[in-house]
Amino acid sequence: MESFDAPYGATPLDPSELEGLKFKNIATRGQLDELESHSVSAGRLWLARRKNKPVLTDDFLKTFHIKLFGSVWSWAGKYRNTEKNIGIDPLHIPVEIRKLLDDTKYWIENGTYNRIELAARLHHRLVRIHPFPNGNGRIARLFTNAVLVNEMKEKHLVWSAGKLHVIPDNEERRSYIDALRAADAGDMQPLIKYLEVRNPA
Repeated sequence: MESFDAPYGATPLDPSELEGLKFKNIATRGQLDELESHSVSAGRLWLARRKNKPVLTDDFLKTFHIKLFGSVWSWAGKYRNTEKNIGIDPLHIPVEIRKLLDDTKYWIENGTYNRIELAARLHHRLVRIHPFPNGNGRIARLFTNAVLVNEMKEKHLVWSAGKLHVIPDNEERRSYIDALRAADAGDMQPLIKYLEVRNPA
């Protein structure tokens, strides 16, 4: 591999996780991105066929990760067991995921938040848990949209310049990452505003 430099705000993979790459001829971040892009497209098609089916389960989240990344990584669908520069202690991931799913069900059933704020809170919590070795931002955005569409019968969100889940490595990505970091510090408003600007009522 020449370089797997992560884009701004992304979490690098450690050597043991890189061993899970199914295509050993991949040498650069660009090649990996292209490979993952094809895999994610297949996962999105799988999700589209499940419209209106429940998604707020631990099994669905793991299966969805496999559908998005399973053709690229051997560990797809398995919660990480390594420490990262972001994310909770790996030992706590299963419990925190169940708490998040239960909280989201409660928010929906009780109308606690509007569509944008619920999406911001769900997305932030899932990214902060950082359950998988790779693909956490993408699955968090796609999973959030799946909850909106399948569980709430609402319209999906656009996350960047008309895109449903991709955020290019540019100033827009910096705004998104900065908003997530503000949410880490307890201020949800930048992330809510980020979504409101891209998803006007």
